[in-house]
Amino acid sequence: MAKKTVLVTGASRGIGKAIAVKFAKKGYHVIINCGHRESELLQAQKEIEGYQVSCTAFLGDMGNLEICEQLFHLIRKQYGTLDVLVNNAGIAYIGVLQDMTSTDWNRIINTNLTSVFNCCKLAIPIMLQAGHGKIINISSVWGNTGASCEVAYSATKGGVNAFTKALAKELAPSNIQVNAVACGAIDTEMNRWIEEDDLIGLVEEIPTGRLGKAEEVADLVYHLGYKNAYLTGQIIGLDGGWM
Repeated sequence: MAKKTVLVTGASRGIGKAIAVKFAKKGYHVIINCGHRESELLQAQKEIEGYQVSCTAFLGDMGNLEICEQLFHLIRKQYGTLDVLVNNAGIAYIGVLQDMTSTDWNRIINTNLTSVFNCCKLAIPIMLQAGHGKIINISSVWGNTGASCEVAYSATKGGVNAFTKALAKELAPSNIQVNAVACGAIDTEMNRWIEEDDLIGLVEEIPTGRLGKAEEVADLVYHLGYKNAYLTGQIIGLDGGWM
């Protein structure tokens, strides 16, 4: 049986890299992408290839449709199919809304939301041709509840959640499942700006008493990408009981 193929965006580090490594360990061919961190992306590629699978590393902004089209042309040429799409690319913005520039706003919308549209738009025809597919979007608890001083980020993740539910209904008759993982506080570089005292206070609010691990997100994403054709349109919280 031919090996399956997965694309993970935002995969040079953190959650994205952990997801890519998880699928590689399970024998998937892996395509990884990020916008700017070329050296880290190539390092991740080398690690993934250590699991005796092929790995294609593509540097480029998935919020740019033309660049995204280049990646999907490469996927079709090298692999012919795409079984799983994991939309993980994302950035944060911390600050009050009135201080945010329109440039900052457009950048976070482009990275966190438009990239999801672009990748789904181009992946769907491949999955329709194959007669199956899995799309997993990495969201956040702030997409459900909103966060002070993270209005734009919360808006993008809320958009991802609504996008997930709507697209799942659209694609369910075609045997393509679409789900999202709403992450809580995960121990990645994105959260390492938090001061130690604030971090202690945050952990005290989480019933499990700790931050989540990127590998725990990867385990859930792999499960969503591998099994359960009846589970679709769900925003699955992974937050230690926080929200």
